[in-house]
Amino acid sequence: MIFSDLQKLEVNPLLSRRYYIATMGCQMNEYDSDYLGQLLLASGYVNTSDPLGADLIIVNTCAVREKAEQKAFSLLGRLVILKRKNPHLIIGMMGCIAQKDGAGLFKRFPDLDFVMGTREIERIHEILETKETTGERIIATDLDTKPLLSYHHEGYFKGRVKGYISIMQGCNNFCSYCIVPYVRGREFSLPPGKIISEAENLVSQGVKEITLLGQNVNSYYSEQESGVDFPGLLRRVNRIDGLKRIRFTTSHPKDLSEKLIRCFGELEKLCPHIHLPFQSGSDRILKRMNRGYTREKYIGLIQRLREVQENVAVTSDVIVGFPGETIKDFQMTLDLIQKIGFDNLFSFIYSDRMGTAAARMADKLDDEEKSSRLALLQKTQQGITLAKNKLLAGHEVEVLVEGLSKRKTQLTGRTDTNKVVNFVSHSNEPGDLVNVMIEDAFVNSLRGTPNKRI
Repeated sequence: MIFSDLQKLEVNPLLSRRYYIATMGCQMNEYDSDYLGQLLLASGYVNTSDPLGADLIIVNTCAVREKAEQKAFSLLGRLVILKRKNPHLIIGMMGCIAQKDGAGLFKRFPDLDFVMGTREIERIHEILETKETTGERIIATDLDTKPLLSYHHEGYFKGRVKGYISIMQGCNNFCSYCIVPYVRGREFSLPPGKIISEAENLVSQGVKEITLLGQNVNSYYSEQESGVDFPGLLRRVNRIDGLKRIRFTTSHPKDLSEKLIRCFGELEKLCPHIHLPFQSGSDRILKRMNRGYTREKYIGLIQRLREVQENVAVTSDVIVGFPGETIKDFQMTLDLIQKIGFDNLFSFIYSDRMGTAAARMADKLDDEEKSSRLALLQKTQQGITLAKNKLLAGHEVEVLVEGLSKRKTQLTGRTDTNKVVNFVSHSNEPGDLVNVMIEDAFVNSLRGTPNKRI
């Protein structure tokens, strides 16, 4: 089935089959799953939240870290058991692990029906048709395929407060520890017109906050319309009526330009929050990581961001136990964490990713040492996060309501600085912007009382 045929399809509920997508990993995977879901709806499938009742199950995977890969294999192992009870069930794997391991997954999981790579999502109809017609197992892992086209299924995002848009795919940086360039391919920026169309579609369905996604959004550049860079794209999105907030992730420090930094002081819808991975506080380790910047360069970028937007929240990624990391290197990382005063950190133990330069390095640290360093780093950051959160007690913050909290007795939402706020309200609903007076602060959230709807 060719892509143009999708727009001619009309869903007959009596003939519809049910699909279930298990999404693992990053926001990019959430975007891909939503895109796939819209394509499946166009083909007559309907969504189900229960894999036991599904006719089609797809596991969307992440291979950036070993733990994520193990979780994906564990889940798939449990799901394929369902097929032994229901031979007509079709099970597929998509995403980074599918791209990386390809046909090898069929040997590990004989009940797997298809493997679909990171740039093959729009072939899902062809894949399913071939499977149902021939019974053959299908592998689709061509990285030369152009990134996703634009397809909207009316009403798919209705009821959602937040949405994601992939503005580019792939990465050209080749950090020595990272598998992304091998499973997502080279950088390719999507046309600005497509991105604006997607954003307007989301807003028309009630979405209030949009996050622009890319392996390195800072390097976005489209040659269409006389050339549009990332700051230029942000300015276009900022002009969309009905949109309340803009976020983006992930940024690379080496590509954080002065032009982009100024956007935080000039665009009223751009949230004062940036996720800017630093990975290590040691120049020696940064060089081994092939990160392309120094410790002082990173500190200077944060200082400049705070000059432009004094309330900007900074979160980051850090890797502990990179090959050759000495105690001195690790102490420099701890020192950088304290100097910057991050609002939050996502910290990880280094794990080998097959095919990367770091996997071939000899001077690996043992697991016990890596775990010990990670525990100390996380304890340090928790103290910083709690202290910063407590400074908000007694202050009013603007919260975008997302829905019920985990306790189901409160509403939950986020500040523009991306902090979780829980509060009791019987007059607000998802999508509302509410002023909340903060009364208490914890490491992972804030608690307060709403004042009024904005």
